[in-house]
Amino acid sequence: MDTKAYIESGILELYVAGVLSKKENEEIYALMQKHPEILQEVLEIESAVVKLTAATSSHNTNKNIQYLKHKLGFKNTKVVSIKPKYNWLTYTGWAASIILGAGLLWTINQNNQLKSDINVATINEQLLESEIEKANSNLKDAKHLISVLRDRNIIAVPLPGQTAYPDAYAKVYWDKNANNIYLDAEGLPLPPEGKVYQVWSLTLNPLSPTSLGILNNFNTDENKIFTIRNTNQSQAFGITLEPAGGSSSPTLDQLYTLGLVENNS
Repeated sequence: MDTKAYIESGILELYVAGVLSKKENEEIYALMQKHPEILQEVLEIESAVVKLTAATSSHNTNKNIQYLKHKLGFKNTKVVSIKPKYNWLTYTGWAASIILGAGLLWTINQNNQLKSDINVATINEQLLESEIEKANSNLKDAKHLISVLRDRNIIAVPLPGQTAYPDAYAKVYWDKNANNIYLDAEGLPLPPEGKVYQVWSLTLNPLSPTSLGILNNFNTDENKIFTIRNTNQSQAFGITLEPAGGSSSPTLDQLYTLGLVENNS
């Protein structure tokens, strides 16, 4: 692109004056980002407008004419001063200054709005990418879970409700080869404030509970399916309601669900 010819075309003065279309403003704004010399020229034109607005008065008409001629690229010519009955040049100078000043403010506002629109579009694009990434991750997890549940070696252990909450229920899918359990806790109510669910692995003779951890994110987890590490020779699984942070041993009167492992081989 011939930036010199573009600058000399006069379109930048119209841009500063605010008389171009929205599409033309956006095109020039894009060029300003790519070509520093175009940006510098726009800044100089804007500065000239501000100076003209501040300097226009009945005392320096000829000076303003010379300044404008210099900015517009006219060669030096002799200026003949004519004193009309009414100093129309003063009035028109002020009018031009006001129009250019208003156009400058409009252009600045348009540029700021364009920048704001670009920022909003960028944020929306980032949010969309995040949602797509999240959806892909959820789909991957769902496919993995389906493959686990269909594995013939998976041990399914129903955990019916107990005295503390008879309507509760849960289910454990135990993958012994991977030393993991997949806990479906959809049947548990939301724990009250200051309480958490804690998962236990149990051996029965003698009765010995081992904590498998607490479900800290139970309230925010949409699927209520949790992957938990289990290297124990479990004979049963239970879930209790405990104070925040969990307990070293299960609170038996807060036992919500309990289920025996039928195939413990």
